[in-house]
Amino acid sequence: MSTLSFAHAQTVNLESSTVDWVGKKITGTHSGNITLQSADFTVENGMIKGGTFVMDMTSIECTDLSGKGAAKLEGHLNSDDFFGVETFPTATLVITDVTKAGLHNEMTVTGDLTLKGQTQSISFPASVSDNKAEATIYIDRTKYGIKYGSGSFFDDLGDKAIDNMFELRVTLDLTSA
Repeated sequence: MSTLSFAHAQTVNLESSTVDWVGKKITGTHSGNITLQSADFTVENGMIKGGTFVMDMTSIECTDLSGKGAAKLEGHLNSDDFFGVETFPTATLVITDVTKAGLHNEMTVTGDLTLKGQTQSISFPASVSDNKAEATIYIDRTKYGIKYGSGSFFDDLGDKAIDNMFELRVTLDLTSA
């Protein structure tokens, strides 16, 4: 019998759960991680039914660079050009709807993402199995007022243009800490 077969609040092990990010630009990509501040949700018969996730935006870390390069990028991501973490230290996702999609425990999750003080509805595929919930979420940063380096808003950026979309790869560990 699966541990997810009954409706219940699901504990998330924050220490072993991961939120990895990928940002792209004309000349390459950067990647890193963000720490979850809190996470809770309800699972029924292997399907997520609702929940709230809070990311600590002050924890943004670049993992593809080191030293001064990483520090410079992290500083820029923390600045008002991007996430403005001094004013907006957290980002929150509140699940509003979940529908079954495909076989087994695959689903489409819809939620309200609040990032940099702006809330937008997003949808993304997710799955729950083997004490893990996984999702890859594509976010259009310009919908949250993050326009720095966007070819949609600025001309003549050339190879300095930054993709409007960034990716969050989320793996939640559903075992006890």
